[in-house]
Amino acid sequence: MANMLFCWIFFTLGWTLIDGSEMEQDFVWHLRKIPRVVSERTFHLTSPTFEADAKMVLNRVCGIECQKELPPPSLSDLEDSLSYETVFENGTRTLTRVKVQDVVLEPIQNVSMKGASVRRKRQVYGTDSRFSILDKKFLTNFPFNTAVKLSTGCSGILISPSHVLTAAHCVHDGKDYIKGSKKLRIGLLKMRNKGSGKKRRGSKRSRREANGGDQREDTTDNLERAKAGRRRKESGRGRRVPEGRPSFQWTRVKNTHIPKGWARGGKGDAALDYDYALLELKRAHKKKYMELGISPTIKKLPGGMIHFSGFDHDRADQLVYRFCSVSDESSDLLYQYCDAESGSTGSGVYLRLKEPDKKNWKRKIIAVYSGHQWVDVHGVQKDYNVAVRITPLKYAQICLWIHGNNTNCTYG
Repeated sequence: MANMLFCWIFFTLGWTLIDGSEMEQDFVWHLRKIPRVVSERTFHLTSPTFEADAKMVLNRVCGIECQKELPPPSLSDLEDSLSYETVFENGTRTLTRVKVQDVVLEPIQNVSMKGASVRRKRQVYGTDSRFSILDKKFLTNFPFNTAVKLSTGCSGILISPSHVLTAAHCVHDGKDYIKGSKKLRIGLLKMRNKGSGKKRRGSKRSRREANGGDQREDTTDNLERAKAGRRRKESGRGRRVPEGRPSFQWTRVKNTHIPKGWARGGKGDAALDYDYALLELKRAHKKKYMELGISPTIKKLPGGMIHFSGFDHDRADQLVYRFCSVSDESSDLLYQYCDAESGSTGSGVYLRLKEPDKKNWKRKIIAVYSGHQWVDVHGVQKDYNVAVRITPLKYAQICLWIHGNNTNCTYG
């Protein structure tokens, strides 16, 4: 039964509307030349206090109708929003100013899917359509193995051997860095040994790192651990871990990049359009990761569907996968009703499209799941689950963060 379910899931992950030439022309990753984001100057800032509370909902969100009335951003506005803060492992912080080159400023485009119904304020809409990934074969293989867990309670996705993409609000509330983000840890998926109830060396450290790494082992801890070991030996085997419940290999974050469009530091409201952050790991991993892609319009999404996996708080460390159709879009946001609970924010939203001039189909990240928001739509307050699109400019910025220069960021 489980195998049949997952076969169906994988079919859904890659399904396309088969309509002859339309499939060939529309559902393809089209490489394009992207603008250049160039680092201009870096300043040292005072160290953050790391005192903010985690905040998942903004006070105000400019929705589809609101954005239609806005003038296109000026080049200086874009450069200000794409400038970025970097926080290092030792708590120091810098601000890097950027220049944007080879960009064509266009009016804000919005496409609405007519007839979308007004929903109540819920993150799970109607019948819960989420799937817990319980089978080890699926959990430890691509694409599900790219999902990671943050020690602050969010999700993220591996986009290089050393980098995780997540939501900015998972580490910063728009004014200051949140509690626990100073010693941020990333949990990479791994499965416990089947039938093994023994604690392996370092398991206590992993749990401590997941909680922020502030606790220290002392003599009492060592005595308690020794006593627990004796009790396990006396009782035979320890408790078995429930099937499908993964453990995590926790690793430290070396530095964090956040766009200034989000990290306003009290100077204006954080903009939902910039709710994304890049985390550089202290140790590189060897897992398969998912590449970045530029978000196509709704009409270019196979079936209008998006997919993402994360660690919803109501599923006790299970990896939860979901897919749904996009209801509306703006230049920077995707509005949808994917069933999701807190803990899944920061997940990478992805598609599976055909590579140009090849027979292969490839998954790429096209957005970051930001969470539940109320927005103005056609003069009415509506609630959506919102994702931040990877636009050409954001692609260029994230590419700069990954590589340290824009040499490898010409096309995307």
